Amino acid sequence: MQHQHSDELFMQRALELAALGMGRVAPNPLVGCVVVHQNRIIGEGYHQQYGGPHAEVNALQSVQETHLLPESTVYVTLEPCDHYGKTPPCSLLLLEKQVKRVVVGTVDPFAAVAGKGIARLQAAGLEVQVGVLEQACRWQNRRFFTQIEKNRPYIILKWAQSADGYLAPAQPGPYWLSSPESKQLVHQWRAQEAAILVGAQTVVADNPALTTRLVPGNHPLRVVLHSRKLEKYHQVFNDEAASLCIAYEAGKLTKSIPDILGQLHEKKVQSVLVEGGAHTLTAFLQSGLFDELRVFTSTAVLGAGLAAPAIPAGALLKEHISSGTDQLHCYFSPQAL
Repeated sequence: MQHQHSDELFMQRALELAALGMGRVAPNPLVGCVVVHQNRIIGEGYHQQYGGPHAEVNALQSVQETHLLPESTVYVTLEPCDHYGKTPPCSLLLLEKQVKRVVVGTVDPFAAVAGKGIARLQAAGLEVQVGVLEQACRWQNRRFFTQIEKNRPYIILKWAQSADGYLAPAQPGPYWLSSPESKQLVHQWRAQEAAILVGAQTVVADNPALTTRLVPGNHPLRVVLHSRKLEKYHQVFNDEAASLCIAYEAGKLTKSIPDILGQLHEKKVQSVLVEGGAHTLTAFLQSGLFDELRVFTSTAVLGAGLAAPAIPAGALLKEHISSGTDQLHCYFSPQAL
């Protein structure tokens, strides 16, 4: 049996591969797979596209020395599926290839799998180890796990504020605080999430397109929350990407947030990037429904204007990096995975 260090090393490689599918596989999970014979990688793959072959299929197909499979270990970040969906069960493929051992990062919470893939492999006599780098595997698929375990999308709140804590100056009209590097990073984030959400005030004031035009990648679903009729000439309603308007009762946005998330969950929206404005961000914060906060702080000093939301007590600082001339602080809810 391989040492724990070797198992973690190869699972880390599987995690690196899985990350390559970001933005292209939702609502399916990110999955990476590595095939190892005597501490040498002989095949690897990942889930590349929703509806396409799973990671195990791609990894096993990449193996040239197929005669080594009966003496090989397969590392996979998420439990192999055991049901017929868009593709046949990966558990059956592993049995067909007669691999010796399977190391699984974490159990799949999806009801059609949920331990059944592992049970099938064990019943057939394979050596199966579960839980190698489990926290890292769950964290990488936090959108997928949140959707299944909490029946709502994974929620990221993002805003940019001045050095003295304002979202915008006192005078009305569009105002960009962030550096060009931060703007490009936000477009990269948009490509990674299923939906982007703003309030009607942002649509009227800024007329944003809410697309990923600065980076390659899919456009997210554009969600607009409103309590009054919006005109269709705004960019958010152009044909560059899909849009969804969700109405709520005026003055009751905070109470409406669970219902709004329920509607998105019904549409299988796995994650949502909330870009504002202040009223919308505050409603999510007051409802306690968020998983991540991503806050850019500019070098600009406004002196007065629209105050930025306060970081909630208990939010955990996960990362602090420079983004051009800005500082980016990333926080996580204590309830996040």
